[in-house]
Amino acid sequence: MRAWRLALLLPFCLLAGCLVSFTERIAPGEAAPVSLLGEWSRRNEWGERLALEIRPAGPARYRARQSLEGADDGLQAEFTVTRHGRRWYLSAGLPDDLGGGFLILGFELTANNELVLYNLGPARVRQALERGTLAGKPIVTARGPGVRVLSPLDRVFAYLDDPANSDVFSEVARYRRVGQ
Repeated sequence: MRAWRLALLLPFCLLAGCLVSFTERIAPGEAAPVSLLGEWSRRNEWGERLALEIRPAGPARYRARQSLEGADDGLQAEFTVTRHGRRWYLSAGLPDDLGGGFLILGFELTANNELVLYNLGPARVRQALERGTLAGKPIVTARGPGVRVLSPLDRVFAYLDDPANSDVFSEVARYRRVGQ
């Protein structure tokens, strides 16, 4: 049962943006804030403690490993980061059954030693597609309908950085620094 829960949780936590995918990934090049690296934990929806470890995986690339606390096995995702305006973003590849392409999540490191992950709301992104603010198309994933954004990243970030679009984000996970 725990393996099933962890497999179900991965798309909604580390890969929380699975219903909105992009054709471009954030190119490696920008270093993540040093405070992002290390060990984090949180309780999932079933009350189990999840451990998240973030380590470098190469030049300007990072690897997140999430597992049930104390378990040897876990799920991993490699990602890149960038900062636009006041916001930090991460990008990781998605498997085909989750829409393929790449996801983009927002994240913040709070003064209370928390790592907060933000997902992009598919409904708001669909509205941007309908208005022509972004280009894209509907897709079908193993988790249901989604959206593939075809716009180049500079146009995507102009949309995301606009304060009028701040409600496109919703919090999906809040981790606490281990040992704090």
